[in-house]
Amino acid sequence: MDSPLRIVFMGTPDLARTVLRTLAANPLYLIPLVVSQPDRPKGRDLKLLPTPVKELALELGIPIAQPEKARQADFQEKLRQLKPDLIVVAAYGQILPQAILDIPRYGCINVHTSILPSYRGAAPIQRAILNGESQTGVTIMRMDAGLDTGDILTVESTPITPQDTSASLHDRLAEIGAALLDRTLPEWVSGSIKPTPQNHQMATLAPKIRKEEGCIKWTLPAARIVNLVRGSVPWPGAFTHLSADPRPVLLKVWQAEICTQSGPPGTVLSFGKDGIVVGCGTGSVRLINLQREGSRRLGAGDFLAGCPLPVGTTFHQVTTDSLARSVKS
Repeated sequence: MDSPLRIVFMGTPDLARTVLRTLAANPLYLIPLVVSQPDRPKGRDLKLLPTPVKELALELGIPIAQPEKARQADFQEKLRQLKPDLIVVAAYGQILPQAILDIPRYGCINVHTSILPSYRGAAPIQRAILNGESQTGVTIMRMDAGLDTGDILTVESTPITPQDTSASLHDRLAEIGAALLDRTLPEWVSGSIKPTPQNHQMATLAPKIRKEEGCIKWTLPAARIVNLVRGSVPWPGAFTHLSADPRPVLLKVWQAEICTQSGPPGTVLSFGKDGIVVGCGTGSVRLINLQREGSRRLGAGDFLAGCPLPVGTTFHQVTTDSLARSVKS
C-alpha cells in the first residue's frame, strides 16, 4: 500500500475497543471516523455513559459519530464524504443497509466471534458455552445485507476449556480477532484472499441473551447447569431463589462444578468450605462462588458463615411474574 488505508471503524462494546486499539496502532491505517451506538443510561442511578469504543476514540483523538440509526440519510452522506477505503465493523449492534455497504471501495469487513456459519447473531460467545461447545473462533467476513451471512475471508479457531466463562472467552477472542483482522486487511486489499461463500444450510443462530435465561432449572443435567453458570458470566448471572418472607431472595451463582452425588433436584445434599452440593436432574453441582441479593460475591465457606443452608434446603421455584419482579441487574 502506497498510502494508509482510510478506515471508518464501527463498534460499541469492550470487544470492539480491543479491535479499534489494534487498528489505531498500525501506521498502515488512517481512521478518520469512529462510529458507535448512542450513549445509554446505566447503573442504579441511570447515568448516561459513553460506550467503551467512544471512550477510546476520545482518548485517541479520533472524531466520533453516534447516529441513532445507521440508515439515517445525513449519516450515510457523512460516510460518503469521507470516502473510506474500508469500513470495519466489530460488535456495532446494528445491521448496515446496502447503501452503506456500497460506500467503501474494498467493502465492509466484519469481525465475528464464531466460526461461521455457526452462531450468527448477537451472542455467539455465550451461546457456544451454553451449548457445551468445545471450540469456537473468529471469522473475518465481507459483509452483505444479511445477518452475518457474507463471504468468509479468514478464520482462526480456539478451544473452549472447561474453565472458560463468557468473560474469559470474550477477552481471548477479542485479542484473536484484532490480530487476525490486522493480518487479513493487507492481504484482502492486495487481492490475495479469495472470499469463500458460507454454507447457509449449516447455519445456526445466536440470538441476544435474555435476562430470564439465567434462571437455573434444577431438573436439567448437572453439565447443562454448569454450562449455564459459565455462559452467564458476567451477565445475566445464573440465578436461583431462597425461600424467605415477604418474598424469595435472589441468589446468583458465579462458579460451579459437576459432582457425582445424586438427590432431589434443587435440594442441598451437602455443604462445606469447598462448596454447596445441590441435586440436579442428573447428578449434582457444587456451588463454589455465590452472591445473595444485596450482598457481594463470596466463596462458599464465607457465604455459609452468613447464610447457612442446611442439608435438605430446597431452592425456591418462582413463577414468570415473580421472577421478573425479583431479578435485578
